[in-house]
Amino acid sequence: MKHLLWILPVMLLLGGCAWFYNNSRANTETPNYKVTKTDGAFELREYPDLKLAKTGMASDADGSFMRLFGYISGKNEREEKIAMTTPVFIDRSTGAGSMSFIVPKAVEAKGAPKPKADAVKVEAWKGGKLAVHRFDGSARGKNEAEAEQKLRAWCSDQKLTTEGEPVFAYYDPPWTPSFLRRSEVMIRVQP
Repeated sequence: MKHLLWILPVMLLLGGCAWFYNNSRANTETPNYKVTKTDGAFELREYPDLKLAKTGMASDADGSFMRLFGYISGKNEREEKIAMTTPVFIDRSTGAGSMSFIVPKAVEAKGAPKPKADAVKVEAWKGGKLAVHRFDGSARGKNEAEAEQKLRAWCSDQKLTTEGEPVFAYYDPPWTPSFLRRSEVMIRVQP
């Protein structure tokens, strides 16, 4: 009987590890990009054109994530379930900004279904050359501002000409501890 007492904790641990893996960035599609330069936490990348499901944000807690999650959960013209991808893009250039999910390649190949919610749009995102800085911590506030400042300083040091406003890319589910999260700020640079 004493030998059986260890089975339950081991089963719970293994089940927890399997659940975490299946619900982590390791198990989600990420766009293929080409790294052309690496300098510590900074990279220059070439991105392909992407298709995005996008919605506006009035604030971080306005339900924008759930609107997009609804779209990939079947609230679209084909009532099709669509796999989650990474990263989630946050663009804060206008007001509170917008949030976007990347449409998986397999879905894009057959045409992304039209969202049922008027607040969700499917849009093309033009690929190109981006400067990227990976940073620790969670979204918003001090972390984002510091990361953007570091990226702009690096671009200046590298004599890169930036275009437009930065976009923040978040790769992990909300339950991931902040010190384990992959967060990035990206800005277009002239080729």
